[in-house]
Formats: sequence, C-alpha cells, structure tokens
Amino acid sequence: MLYSTYTSVWCNDGGQNEPGIHEHPCGAVEQTAQFYQDLLGLRRARDFGWFILLADDALPGFELGILDKDHEIVPKTGAQAFSGVLLTFVVTDVEATFRQAVALGAEVVESPRDMPYGQRRFIVRDPAGTLVDVSAPIRPD
Repeated sequence: MLYSTYTSVWCNDGGQNEPGIHEHPCGAVEQTAQFYQDLLGLRRARDFGWFILLADDALPGFELGILDKDHEIVPKTGAQAFSGVLLTFVVTDVEATFRQAVALGAEVVESPRDMPYGQRRFIVRDPAGTLVDVSAPIRPD
C-alpha cells in the first residue's frame, strides 16, 4: 500500500498482510536484498542481478523487489537519492528481529519501544539508507 511518502509492507507468519509487489530502488542491490533476507527471512524468488525479487512463503502474493536505481528501466529523474520512504514490516517478535538487526550491523535509528497506537516497534536503516520500521502488535496481558 503506497501513501505518497509511506510504503506499508506487512510481513509476518499469520497476521494481517497487504500482498503485492513493493519495489525498492537503490544502489546496492545485492547487499540490500541480503539484508532483508537475513533480517526478515525473506527468500530470493528471482535474481536478475539488477533486480532481485524477494518473497515470503507465508504471504502468498507478497513480493519485495530490490531494483538497481541506475538501471536503464528507471527514469533518470528517478535515479536520484530517494527520501521520504519508510518501509514497515509487521513481525511476530520485535525483540528477536531487533537483535538480528543489531547482529547484521544495521544503523539503529530508534530502539524498540511501545507506541500509543498498540504496537511495539524499532527503526533501522537498510544498506541503501532507507528507513525500516519493524513492528508487532502489543499483546494484552
């Protein structure tokens, strides 16, 4: 789901999701794809070198495309640095995913904390510099 400067990507093993292809143009295709594979357990569905398609078997129809921003199919005006994008992934265990992000060396923008809208989240930057919000619903006690 795209909201002008916000892309919401739900990725979990049994909760809500918004299937569809979400493309992430960047300059470090391999490194960025590997980051999402290692952080979220996404699998590489297709690899064309300049475009890597990641999928989650638990979410049929969900695909995250990591696209070389300098490839000929990307308009030259689109090859400049992207900003104002926040990719959000909903997972079942924020703390475990945060530990994985730290182990991967991701830049931590915000450590896990409870949000007033009923989720616990953290924010990191992926290798391309894109903000990645990883959230989970807070379970009532």
